[in-house]
Amino acid sequence: LRLLTREFVWLVQVANALAFPMVGYTAHKWLEGFAYRAPLGWLLFTMPLIGALGITVLTVGIQALKAAMADPVKSLRYE
Repeated sequence: LRLLTREFVWLVQVANALAFPMVGYTAHKWLEGFAYRAPLGWLLFTMPLIGALGITVLTVGIQALKAAMADPVKSLRYE
């Protein structure tokens, strides 16, 4: 359960590490056109990361737990 979850968490972190610079640059350029700008703080980037990691751990953990608790005999009978 932990190994499978760790792989997906790593993939989410890599995706966020690639997306954050692009989003930061694009948002900065877009906000330059407005008279009143909102600051781009670190909280703007960490909250979605925490949310994505939470959803990933929850989803993968539940699915892996279901697969681990399933009776293999039922799967073989079905096939």
